[in-house]
Amino acid sequence: MLTVDFDRLGLRPGDRVIDMGCGAGRHAFEMYRRGADVIAFDQDGDELAGVLELFGAMKEAGEVPAGAEADIKEGDALALPFADGEFDRVVASEVLEHIHDDHRAITELVRVLRPGGTMAITVPRWLPELVSWRLSADYHNTPGGHIRIYTDQELRWKVVNAGMEYAGKDHAHGLHTPYWWLKCAVGVDNAEHPLVKAYHQVLVWDIMQQPRLLGRATRLAERAINPVLGKSMVLYFRKPE
Repeated sequence: MLTVDFDRLGLRPGDRVIDMGCGAGRHAFEMYRRGADVIAFDQDGDELAGVLELFGAMKEAGEVPAGAEADIKEGDALALPFADGEFDRVVASEVLEHIHDDHRAITELVRVLRPGGTMAITVPRWLPELVSWRLSADYHNTPGGHIRIYTDQELRWKVVNAGMEYAGKDHAHGLHTPYWWLKCAVGVDNAEHPLVKAYHQVLVWDIMQQPRLLGRATRLAERAINPVLGKSMVLYFRKPE
């Protein structure tokens, strides 16, 4: 389930890219599959071990173009261990809302991007996130949880102020917003609630059906509701030459 549109990002085979705060690696895997040289970066060593294992499995299965490389790096988002301008593309998906010093994290992302390179940053969208916070304190009051709700104007200003040019906005995962509202309403840890289980099965079915006719129909439906209910906001930027 991807949040970033890599065509819009301008990703090309051979690009050197970083997925900052990669988590389980969903965006890193897709960029590797598209022929990029990928660094999956995170502070969670256990997550990174699983990402590295799947990188290897993808290569053995012939799922990546010849010459593409992928590796992991554990570290701190506030002090990225990379040279200035090292990457052609930067992705930071659903990360900044967890970081107290987001100004410094954004500055680091801009620093390691080359002039002319592009960046995609995704965060939870203001309205769906606000409703979830109001429905349940447990949704965000957890160690490592969400510490802020961004408006698009705030995030855009912070990144542009760090030296980037704004290139556009998207929304994603409209079908997931009602699911999280439901979880918050019945208890975020109450995975056995029948309505939560039923909705989760629908989401899993939708992901598995994507290549088929019904899956394509739900993708069209989600694109239609994303401008209103999309759970994630995606902002695209370009670093001036």
